[in-house]
Amino acid sequence: MLLPYLHEDLVEAGCDEAGRGCLAGAVFAAAVILPPGFRNEQLNDSKKLTERQRYALREVVEENALAWAVGIVEPAEIDRINILNASFTAMHRAVDKLTIRPQHLLIDGNRFNPYPGIPHTVVVKGDGKYLSIAAASILAKTYRDDYMSRLDEEYPMYDWKKNKGYPTRKHREAVRRYGTTPYHRMSFNLLGDGQLSFDFK
Repeated sequence: MLLPYLHEDLVEAGCDEAGRGCLAGAVFAAAVILPPGFRNEQLNDSKKLTERQRYALREVVEENALAWAVGIVEPAEIDRINILNASFTAMHRAVDKLTIRPQHLLIDGNRFNPYPGIPHTVVVKGDGKYLSIAAASILAKTYRDDYMSRLDEEYPMYDWKKNKGYPTRKHREAVRRYGTTPYHRMSFNLLGDGQLSFDFK
């Protein structure tokens, strides 16, 4: 059973991101404030759940959370500021959109750029330890998956509906064959062989 909070006496938001290791698409992050006493035995790190479980739990989180929000950083901005900073920026944008201002942030990972005026605690593998971070991981993952499925309709040759932009063999072979799209992260090693790809006109 995951822990309900780190600081019982504070309004605490859990934050997590999805899509950091992808070759294409935006990075998504979510921030979630759960109500006092919230419990759910199924809620866990999104990577340990099936797709059906994630979407079912997204409804539970959205219906029960005191506040939740999703932040996004697009590929061009990822290339400009790097993926680590982009992940932090996406979390900041999610916190910006919360309808309740948290008093403390629980961040999945081991580093974070401080959010102005709100203290934070970083928790390695926090999505498997705290309910609010697990809830954020589910929202970030499912909203990003929806986004990649929409992009797949525009560029079906990259198999994004299945790989969600991650560096599978089929994805990299498609980059080699068809070139890149406006959604590819040009600062990443797209071909996996030490070469950066380029946009074919």
